Amino acid sequence: MDDDRLPKDARGLIAIELKAYLAEEFDLEIGRFEAEGLLDVVVRLAGPHLYNAGLRDAQAVLMRRIDEVNDDIDQLERRPKI
Repeated sequence: MDDDRLPKDARGLIAIELKAYLAEEFDLEIGRFEAEGLLDVVVRLAGPHLYNAGLRDAQAVLMRRIDEVNDDIDQLERRPKI
């Protein structure tokens, strides 16, 4: 993931949520510009970890599906009649 930018609409919504969270939890009022700056830092620092976790989750799903297909193929295998 070379592009850590969020879509503009998501970025705006998250910035609003960050502002509300900081105001409610820490009695800290910041502007949208500051909230977007904070969001940039969070995305830069946490984004790669979250992205990699998503890849690992996708890989686990794929491996389960491959195991299912292998089981299905094993059931189709013909065995010699004795």
